[in-house]
Amino acid sequence: SDHPVSLRMTLCFPNSTYSPQATAAFSIVVTSMMILTIVGNILVIIAVLMSRSLRGPQNLFLVSLAAADILVALIVVPFSMAYELQGCWVFSSIWCEIHKALDVLFCTASIVHLCAIALDRYLSISRPVSYGTKRSRRRIKSAIVMVWLIAAVISFPPLLSPGKQKGGDGKCEPNDEPWYILYSTIGSFFAPCVIMILVYIRIYQIAKRHMHCPPGEKRRSFYGAATDDSEMKSLPEESQKDVGQRAPAAPELSLTTVHTDCAQWTDKKPAENPTEGLPLSSTEVPNAARDLPKSPTCRYKNTIKTSSGMINREKRFTLVLAVVMGVFVVCWFPFFFSYSLKAVCPQKYQVPDPLFRFFFWSGYCNSCLNPIIYTIFNRDFRTAFKRILFRDTKSKSF
Repeated sequence: SDHPVSLRMTLCFPNSTYSPQATAAFSIVVTSMMILTIVGNILVIIAVLMSRSLRGPQNLFLVSLAAADILVALIVVPFSMAYELQGCWVFSSIWCEIHKALDVLFCTASIVHLCAIALDRYLSISRPVSYGTKRSRRRIKSAIVMVWLIAAVISFPPLLSPGKQKGGDGKCEPNDEPWYILYSTIGSFFAPCVIMILVYIRIYQIAKRHMHCPPGEKRRSFYGAATDDSEMKSLPEESQKDVGQRAPAAPELSLTTVHTDCAQWTDKKPAENPTEGLPLSSTEVPNAARDLPKSPTCRYKNTIKTSSGMINREKRFTLVLAVVMGVFVVCWFPFFFSYSLKAVCPQKYQVPDPLFRFFFWSGYCNSCLNPIIYTIFNRDFRTAFKRILFRDTKSKSF
């Protein structure tokens, strides 16, 4: 029989397996994680929207990913913490079902975002000109909507299932129906992981091939447009704003590398350190680039610092995204693997409950790690965070 909420709360407290000291420690750790997740991801959103070096349309994926992590910290984690510490679900059974669906939604959205980012990097590398002309903010926003729709299709079926478990027993565990376990683990984790791994293998192969160009073969840029003038001329002028956020003041500059036939034009001011190049989406053009003679041979190849800086910045950012994906897999794989065992062989392979709960919480930890990864591995984010936190920016962007 159902009990009033107050009576159920009284019955729940004895089920807690935590000592007062452990309860305090767990509460401090999880609360700190929530604060770090919310503050860190808000900084990511502000940085992408306000910093010129991060304003490329592809970075809207990071804004949406950060929003998913914030929602995890605001909506999912507090109730999961209460359930963990009290040993009983003191809220309504309807909210339990909604809470579980939102948990799956935000987790699935995170990994599908990473999958979409991987595909975006691959297309921008393998088809720089044709894909670059289509890589507008509107298209990226449409892709983000598709990401959330995919996540919703995977997370909401239990809410619509007439055979879902009836609440009221103080339990709010992950769905234990075998069909949904397999459906959600494959759709939410394993399938996107396979796609991401295959895509990054392909990106690595392309990078390796372009970095080891055979002698005499015309070399194309790893992260740039084609080297032929005719292909560059086919690029619509209005679309250049969206292709890596190129400088509108100098439409002749492209993401192509500087070749040996342009050597005499690049000796003016060689970049001392290519990795310290311009921001990927900087609108500032070096004076040396503006003053270059417009040789017919080098009209679209004299990119000097702009080219090398953008290329190295793209390489570093691809590395950062690979680290983000790797950390996500490390955090979530133990949970999804152990969860899927419940459907495949529930009797033969039983994961101890304390270990399963540890895997469960290690997945939540991932939500606070992305801002840390951006700070450690990406100079653009590091600079943007410093300006947001330690400088009163008078302008709307910096």
